[in-house]
Amino acid sequence: MGNSLNHFPNGNPLIQTLHTAVKGRARYKVNGLYYSESLKKYLESRLSQEKIITQVRANTLTGNVLIFFHPKTNPNAIAWLLQEIVVDYTKLINKLPLQTTKTNTAPTKVKNSPIPVQPVQKRLNKANSKLILLSGSISTFILCTTLLRESGLDEVTLLTIQKLHTPLLDQVMLGITFLGEPLVLFLICLGLATRSAYNQRPWEANNLGLAAVGAISLNIFLKELFRRARPVLWDHLVQVRHYSFPSGHAMASMVIYGFIGYTSTKKFPQHRRLIFAGTTALILAIGLTRLYLGVHWPTDVIAGYAVGLVWLTACIQTMEIEEKFSLVSYTDLQTKPLLTVN
Repeated sequence: MGNSLNHFPNGNPLIQTLHTAVKGRARYKVNGLYYSESLKKYLESRLSQEKIITQVRANTLTGNVLIFFHPKTNPNAIAWLLQEIVVDYTKLINKLPLQTTKTNTAPTKVKNSPIPVQPVQKRLNKANSKLILLSGSISTFILCTTLLRESGLDEVTLLTIQKLHTPLLDQVMLGITFLGEPLVLFLICLGLATRSAYNQRPWEANNLGLAAVGAISLNIFLKELFRRARPVLWDHLVQVRHYSFPSGHAMASMVIYGFIGYTSTKKFPQHRRLIFAGTTALILAIGLTRLYLGVHWPTDVIAGYAVGLVWLTACIQTMEIEEKFSLVSYTDLQTKPLLTVN
């Protein structure tokens, strides 16, 4: 192998070399491997055909590939090979037909390719289902908000909740509402964004930051726009200084914890239901504490959830698009030839 294969740039956008301490064994991080079973199969299939490679293990949860190869082979040469295979994979995806005939609506496969081709209609139906669900949820929130405010149930609801106050429950509610405080949410976002960036998932880190900053900015704008006074039916257990509508805690928790829950279900699909239930319970609990503490009207909390859901959906869709095309932007890269063994 020539000297050109013995050096691999550290800032390569597709492949990052992780561990090469043991001869004949190296671990690499592949951009786009996360949750991509098709790329995993493609990598394992192509690499297993190389005579110098004895074993390949690709992990879609970590985005890493563990490769065992001939001890005399330079790990950087393996990295070049990986990059070439990933670029070939993205080119193959771009050439896959997306349309199916009327007589055959089942997903098709390209010959000798492990990558399934989803029909266009199936993708459209999935997108339409999301839009219908989102529209229905928002309509329900708006209807509930209008009914509560027009019927005077805002005050009745708070006075009913006030009867549940006990010293122990006060402390529990204060602890739960603390999870929606700006400083706590900032630290959570900072930690997760740092971890995502370290794991070569910049789109996830960027969208988490966008979701958090956007939610806070939008909430401040709406508070200034409506300038609704907070309820003063009893002495507050916490200090509040801004306007009431919509609830910042409800909106921020919907966006940030909802975003974290969504990404967690992708990392641990086997625990999807548990994660969804836990995330939903936490978001609802934070909103309930704002009513229990008497610092928001019920319509404030409902509106916060509604606006937060819209913003969360937009951020998730943006992240999915960026993740889907994270590899495509590199298809025109000039890469080294595949390794050959005489």
